[in-house]
Amino acid sequence: MVERDMTGVPGAEGPGGEAPAALSVSAAMGLAKGALESVVVRLVGEVSELSDKPGYKAVYFTVKDEKASLPCMMWMNRYQAAGVPVAVGSLVEMTGRFSLYAAKGRMNFDVFTIALAGEGQLRLQVANLARELEAMGLMAPERKRPLPAYPQIVGIVTSPRGSVIHDMLRTLRRRYPLAKVLVAGVPVEGPGAADAMVDGLAKVVFGGAELVLLGRGGGSFEDLMPFNDRRLARTIAACPVPVVTGIGHEPDTTIADLVADVRASTPTAAAEAVAPTRQETDGRLAGLGQRLGRSMELRLTGAARSVERIAAFSLFREPERLFDGEALALDDLAGRLSRALPAMLREDRHRVGLLAEGLARMLPSALAAPGAAVAASRDRLAVRGATLTDRFAGQLAADRQRLLGAAEHMADPFRSALSVSAARLHDLSPLTVLARGYAIARDGEGAVVRSTAQVEPGAPLTVTVADGAIDCVVEKTR
Repeated sequence: MVERDMTGVPGAEGPGGEAPAALSVSAAMGLAKGALESVVVRLVGEVSELSDKPGYKAVYFTVKDEKASLPCMMWMNRYQAAGVPVAVGSLVEMTGRFSLYAAKGRMNFDVFTIALAGEGQLRLQVANLARELEAMGLMAPERKRPLPAYPQIVGIVTSPRGSVIHDMLRTLRRRYPLAKVLVAGVPVEGPGAADAMVDGLAKVVFGGAELVLLGRGGGSFEDLMPFNDRRLARTIAACPVPVVTGIGHEPDTTIADLVADVRASTPTAAAEAVAPTRQETDGRLAGLGQRLGRSMELRLTGAARSVERIAAFSLFREPERLFDGEALALDDLAGRLSRALPAMLREDRHRVGLLAEGLARMLPSALAAPGAAVAASRDRLAVRGATLTDRFAGQLAADRQRLLGAAEHMADPFRSALSVSAARLHDLSPLTVLARGYAIARDGEGAVVRSTAQVEPGAPLTVTVADGAIDCVVEKTR
C-alpha cells in the first residue's frame, strides 16, 4: 500500500477540520493520475481479451484472476521487443504502472515488460525448439522411415515401474509373441531423465533392436518436459533404426513425437503399431500364398505353351533331317576318296623306285670322295700344328722368365713393412719391459695389481720377472 500526505491539496480537509475546497473534475483526475503513476508493480494474470490490430500504436488486452480484471496497454515497440506471443488464455507476468486517461476517466495498466508465466513459458520454449528442429529438417515426412513388417527384436525405453511397461509387454506378447524384447529401464520424469533416455536408446540399438518403442504414461506439461529435450530429439532423429513414440494421452504432443518415425497416441497404441496380430499375419500369408499360386500357375501355363510350340517344329518331329546336308557331303567325299587313293598309291610307288635307283648309282662315288678329303685334312692339320707348337714354345719361355723376375721384386715392399712392424712389436712387448728390470704383480685371481688399494696384508701375489715368476705374500702396504 502507498500512503500519501494529502495536506495542502485542494479539496482535502485541513488540520482544523474546516470544509475542503471543491476540486474541478480535471484537478481531481490530475490528482488521481499523479498518485497512480507513481506506483510501479509486477503482477501475474490470465489474458482474457486481446486487441493488436495492424496500425495500432499499442496492444490492448485485459488480464484477470478469480476476483478482478485489469485493462492493460503496451506500446507496440515494447511489445515487439519482448517477442512474447500473447494470446487469450496465456498466463503472463508483467511489470508496469497504473495510468489514467483523464478524457474518458478510464484507468489502464501501462505495461513495461511482459513474459509468459509458469506453463506458458515452458510452452514458448518448446515452440521455439520445435521451430528450430523443423528448420533443420528433422520433422520432414520424407525423413521418416517405414517400420519393419516382422521385427525379430523390439527395444523398449521407458520406466521399469508403473503400468506402461506391463501394457507394452502384454500387447507384444498377445499380438506378436515371436519377437524378442529388449527393455531399457530409465526414469521418464525429472532432472536427468532426458539423458537417461538417450543412453537407453543407444543400449537397445547396440543390443540389436530393429525398432525402438519410447513411451510413458500421462502427466502434466511439466512432467512431459524431458521428452521436449533438444539432445533427445536429435538422438531420435539420428537413430539408425525406426523409433515409435507413445507418450501420454491423445492430446499430448512432444518434440519427441514430432521427430519420431511414428507417433502413437498411447504406449499401448505404440506397441500395437509395431506388432501385427496373428490374424493380420495369417491374412497376409494367405494373400501371399494366393498371389504366389496364381503367379506359378501363369508361369507354368506359359512354359507349357512354349514347350508345345517348340515340339511342333519339324526338327523335333524328324530329328534325322537335321543332318541331311552333312550326310550327303560325307557320301560325296567318301566316293572321291575311294577313287583317288589307288591312283595316288601307284604314283608314289613309281617315284620311290626311281629315287632308289638313283641313290644306288650315286652312293659309292659319294663315299669315296669324303674319305680322301678327310685324310688330306688330317695331314694338313698335323703340319700346321707342329709349326704353331714351335713358334709358341719360345714365346711361352720368354713370358715365364719375365713373370718370375716380376714376382721376386713384388715382395720387397711387404718385407720392409713386415720388418718395421716386427721391430715395433718387439719394443712394445711386455717381455722387453721385463728384460729391462721391471716386474708385473698379479693377485690371486690373476688380475694385474695397479694400486695398493687392490690388496690387503696377507693376500697372495705372483710377481712376473724376465726369466720367471715369484710367489709371495703381502705383509703391509705403504
